[in-house]
Amino acid sequence: MLEVRHLQVLCSIAQEGSLAGAARALHYSQPTITHHLATMEAYLDARLVQRGPRGAMLTELGESLLPHAEAVRERLRHAEREVRGLAEHGRRTLHIGTFPTAGALLLAPAVKRLHQQGVHIALTEGELPLLLRGLRARELQAALVFSQPGDRLDLDEDFELHPLLTDPLLLVMPQGHPCAALDRVPLVDLRDTHWVGAADPHDPCDRVLSWACGQQGFQPVHAMRTDDYAVVQGLVAAGTGVALIPRLALGSPRADLVVRPPAGPDLAREISVAVLRSTSAGSAQELVSALQEQAALVTA
Repeated sequence: MLEVRHLQVLCSIAQEGSLAGAARALHYSQPTITHHLATMEAYLDARLVQRGPRGAMLTELGESLLPHAEAVRERLRHAEREVRGLAEHGRRTLHIGTFPTAGALLLAPAVKRLHQQGVHIALTEGELPLLLRGLRARELQAALVFSQPGDRLDLDEDFELHPLLTDPLLLVMPQGHPCAALDRVPLVDLRDTHWVGAADPHDPCDRVLSWACGQQGFQPVHAMRTDDYAVVQGLVAAGTGVALIPRLALGSPRADLVVRPPAGPDLAREISVAVLRSTSAGSAQELVSALQEQAALVTA
């Protein structure tokens, strides 16, 4: 049977590009690396590494084994972190990420429930790209995420995605804007208006806006960008432009702003919780159930 150290050697050779580099990275001697590689190849009866004067590279068979080796190593790192957390806190630890607007309205009540169940929460707050990086690196076991309807978020099969709610996107305009008297505002009426958008131009809400405006034959021009929705509302109130803001991020709108739904098809972002499948089943299910219950209350 293959051993963990064999898989470590394969991963290190792939990363370092040579047996000598793998030896340095793993603090082994080069003969030890050669021995473990030979043991693997003999066990599988297959050549896994092609060695040459410029180093070493995985063969096609080695490349096919690599993702399984990386998955085993990641699962072990995850198990080690869970056990260390249990030893340190005397209870299970869940590493959870959230974006700001979901943290207050969705996650906070769920955290309270998890604490009552004896689960310790290690929380990371940040914007969507940071959360996705944390999930992919397995630094987070779960995270509240959002996307355009139909987006895949580029998470691999090790994650389960549980939908929570649909968050409508609303137009925010300064009082006195020519469209403020309308019940629903056609986007084409805002063709010549500047917009305040997200710091990341690839933000799902900005992409929804770009798609919707494209259906009307124009693209929005962004005057300023920020991820702080309080700053967005302040900029809109000051006349810098208009904005498309998720309903959850609006809170109680300022008195000097007008909020209207855009005309045409409903625009929205989908809020979900992504959970690493290897997370302790009880903790993961408790988190998902608590979030789904709170999402139902928020939606109602």
